Amino acid sequence: MKIAMGGIASENCTFSSLLSREEDFMVLRGEALLARYPFLQSYQGVSTIPLLYARALPGAPVEAGFYGRVKKEFLQKLEENGPVDGLFLQMHGAVYVEGMEDAEGDFIAAARKVVGKNCLIAASYDLHGNVSARVMQNVDILSAYRTAPHIDVPETIERVYALLLKCLTEGLKPHKVFIPVPILLSGEQTSTEWEPGTSLYRQIPQVISDYELLDASILIGYVWADEPRSTACVTAFGMDQAKVELAARHLAQKFWDARHLFRFGTTAASVDECIQIAVDSTEIPIVISDSGDNPTAGGAGDTPFVVERMLALGVKDAVFASIADPEAVRICEAAGAEAIVELSLGGKLDAIHVKPLVVKGQVKSLHVVPWTLNSQGDYTIMNHIAVVDVQGILVILTERRTPFHHISDFTNLDIDPHQHKIVVVKIGFLEPELKALAAKSLLALSPGTVDQNTVEKKYYKIHRPM
Repeated sequence: MKIAMGGIASENCTFSSLLSREEDFMVLRGEALLARYPFLQSYQGVSTIPLLYARALPGAPVEAGFYGRVKKEFLQKLEENGPVDGLFLQMHGAVYVEGMEDAEGDFIAAARKVVGKNCLIAASYDLHGNVSARVMQNVDILSAYRTAPHIDVPETIERVYALLLKCLTEGLKPHKVFIPVPILLSGEQTSTEWEPGTSLYRQIPQVISDYELLDASILIGYVWADEPRSTACVTAFGMDQAKVELAARHLAQKFWDARHLFRFGTTAASVDECIQIAVDSTEIPIVISDSGDNPTAGGAGDTPFVVERMLALGVKDAVFASIADPEAVRICEAAGAEAIVELSLGGKLDAIHVKPLVVKGQVKSLHVVPWTLNSQGDYTIMNHIAVVDVQGILVILTERRTPFHHISDFTNLDIDPHQHKIVVVKIGFLEPELKALAAKSLLALSPGTVDQNTVEKKYYKIHRPM
């Protein structure tokens, strides 16, 4: 039995003026791709053929030429290794390519044309992916994560692969149902760590059992993409068409009925209000999310607005992680540790939306540390970082757009976040280690391309009503 594997995954904000280019992507081929899936070793009698997998940190629209090259190489490898019995695709669901809508639909439809109608195609998705009718026409199985923060990524990938193998082994061709649910909400409001997300997603295994399904998914969708396919949805797969239909309608109705219950999981307020709450608090540390410029949602990561407000309000004991500004990092490296530098922070990556902030500070430390695409350690390269003390605020400057999700991200820079009154991180809902760190967490409704004020954003292409 031959199963080919690969895919393309990113989350791309259509409101950003940047482009995600080749240098922003990790591209894996051959053994390097197979190494991502250690569970494959437990399957005997299956030949898994690695094609190509391209992945990037969430960001701006993907440069069309790069996407075209990735797609061409993937299809060539797929054709050269054919015929195959199955195709496993690790996708995201929110790739946006400049000048194109529904990139996943384009990619999967092209793959279907190569493998033919009898090959089974299975895809894993992020629950923040936007599914289209075109995608559903061309996949036989699609399953999404069931947690946000995403702590079930390996489990989801293995589940999809196992479902594909089951269908191939038993000769199954599942019935499928796709129900768009006209809701667009941010991940910060729809986490599975609090209600109604917790209960909604907890139902899925029981629904699969009750209706004798192969799988079912609830996808929140990606709110910062203005495309016709941008919407929440429910998908279901099984061998009894009537049961698949009933199960999908059941989950979609539960989702719809809960739409007014979604909320932020922590105190959400203006930037100034969050700073003042943190200053007045006797607890330590207070972790503030700079949500409008979250690089893991597609933000540029170079907006200094929160630093500007902290300075204006006289904050003295804080860590700010981080501002992506390669030019400022180079100035700090040229000056050296302990030097006094004048910097214009931000506005290098997204000059249209971001106003730079001019500051004077002392370079506390310089670092060259590994930069990885995700917690699995994919695509490790080196990232130059400078820590600058600006009037008592340790501002972390990075060469690359850099998420700070782990305590080690700070301690690798000789910073102990537990010892500071305020820790600001460009993020939305807190990842598990940051949540454990915070004596209290606050979500700042800060400006940026992925800000929470989605009602005011200009959507022209989504289906209405929404």
